[in-house]
Amino acid sequence: MLDPHPAAHFADRAPALLDEPNATDPRVEVLNVEPEPAVTVPDQQLADVAAVFADLADLKSPYTHGHSSAVALLARTGGERLALSPGAVADLEIAGLLHDVGRVAISNAVWEKPGRLTTDEWEQVRLHPYHSERILAGSERLAPLARLVGMHHERLDGTGYYRGSRADELTVPARLLAAADAYQGMTQDRPHRSAVPAEQAADRLRDGARDGLFDHDAVGAVPPGAGHRSGGPRRAPPSGLSDREVEVLALVAEGCSNAQIAERLVISRRTAEHHVQHIYTKIGVSSRAAAALFAMQHDLLPGPRPVR
Repeated sequence: MLDPHPAAHFADRAPALLDEPNATDPRVEVLNVEPEPAVTVPDQQLADVAAVFADLADLKSPYTHGHSSAVALLARTGGERLALSPGAVADLEIAGLLHDVGRVAISNAVWEKPGRLTTDEWEQVRLHPYHSERILAGSERLAPLARLVGMHHERLDGTGYYRGSRADELTVPARLLAAADAYQGMTQDRPHRSAVPAEQAADRLRDGARDGLFDHDAVGAVPPGAGHRSGGPRRAPPSGLSDREVEVLALVAEGCSNAQIAERLVISRRTAEHHVQHIYTKIGVSSRAAAALFAMQHDLLPGPRPVR
């Protein structure tokens, strides 16, 4: 995944490079070396900045590619359907984009484990909303959204995490965000289960509302915003990609090796390798992570996707 030359350069000098940062507060050090004049992002561009961090967080695992942007759109459209104020809707979208940034604090060995999690591993998973909340709390502009972000796995009956909050503690935006996250998550593969169709995910969400887990109004507002690619003229793939290359790109984003791509598409490994190299050239990237990011940003991943 990494260029061997700069990797070796860093490894040879790691102690000298890391001693000082490890002895200080990294956040303070980063702010101290920020170039002048400092760039200020206006509120109307905050969602664009949040989307960058959302994609980076989702790149941590092939199982979560596109998750945060989809949750943000579901939460935003849900807020509009419930006639929340424009400011509350804008905050919901940003919270949806940033709700899972705390995932980066948890090892992929946990996120991608196919079997049952140990008690310690499950505790790590339960803390990712806490990490998201603390990350946002470090920003003056985002701090007001920190608590909302930290509540995306809470449930009305108190069985959620990490706080175990009950209905009287959960605002309408928190209920919407929880429903959007649960619904979208069900439509994606996870290491321990397969994705379910959108209609089945909506049914399960409604079942959760009947069981006292989710808010009925939030559940009613979320699934209609999901949408699917259908109707109208079919968009041409970006950057001159062929339909076959789009298939290969989706498998690259899924984390498949060239051998696995060949097996899935019933082609030779050499053909798969050629496809991957041609894709890299066409979209101007040199790594699988960058290719996955391109696929996310251009809605080229399979499965239920929000209509933008």
